Amino acid sequence: MTTDLLGIFLEDMKLRRMSPSFIESNYYRVRAYLQWCDARGLDPHQASREDILAYLRHHQGSRTKTLANIFTALASFYELLEERGESSSAIHVRNIRKKYLRSYKSDSAERQIISVEEAAQMVAATLDTRDRAMLLLLLKTGIRRGELASLETSDIDMQRMEIRLKPTAKRSNRTVFFDEEARDALARWLKIRPPSDTLFPLCGHAVGVAIAKAAERVGLHERGAPLEKRFGPHCCRHWFTTHLLRSGMPREYVRWLRGDTIREAVDIYYHIDGEDVRKSYLAHVPRLGV
Repeated sequence: MTTDLLGIFLEDMKLRRMSPSFIESNYYRVRAYLQWCDARGLDPHQASREDILAYLRHHQGSRTKTLANIFTALASFYELLEERGESSSAIHVRNIRKKYLRSYKSDSAERQIISVEEAAQMVAATLDTRDRAMLLLLLKTGIRRGELASLETSDIDMQRMEIRLKPTAKRSNRTVFFDEEARDALARWLKIRPPSDTLFPLCGHAVGVAIAKAAERVGLHERGAPLEKRFGPHCCRHWFTTHLLRSGMPREYVRWLRGDTIREAVDIYYHIDGEDVRKSYLAHVPRLGV
């Protein structure tokens, strides 16, 4: 049964054209849950509120972000079973997620925001060609680590300095831009990278390790420290957003580049011209002098 359910879930994610990294992480999280059910003789189709709570307790020592990722995968899995008319357990996952994991998003407000000068120091101290290209792309585009890890060479337009991202559930707009500094670092990496369709043959975790090491070299990251003293890939997204807004870029253009979900009716009818965003981006993106 576990194999059948995993196959159905995997096929559904592929049909929805989720990014490879998103598919892989959700697949393994749901597989771990189904194995947990098998070990206890539980039918996942009939999972009760108490069963879902027991799985939450099973991971009680995990970080809040890890728990949030696990329950994101479970929510997607049970929504699929609900659509197929095979389970009514999705409501338990939704309610438990809402009640016990609500605090996850508050973490983002505490993330470290570094200055343009500190970002320049971090890039200058990163001598590895691959890591330097990754760091500059994260800083200059604000994309997530999973989006970076899923990039293929065919997604990059060096002449237009433009990237077409893989579709994900979190992103509305899939087009982002980069500047000359990121282009030059990317060009150096493309000359020496091993043959592969994947731009950076790394998983999301490895990307995080590389960025943390880059920050640690210049005193911007402390392992095991509180969130505000650590620096990872998502801090680059905060840096990107903060400094574009501080430089005067229109908020709606920043939201477009971030791929934020449209929440208001007026946004549906307000059509943004990508070329206008490109010009504004190149006028406002911080230059690091690297």
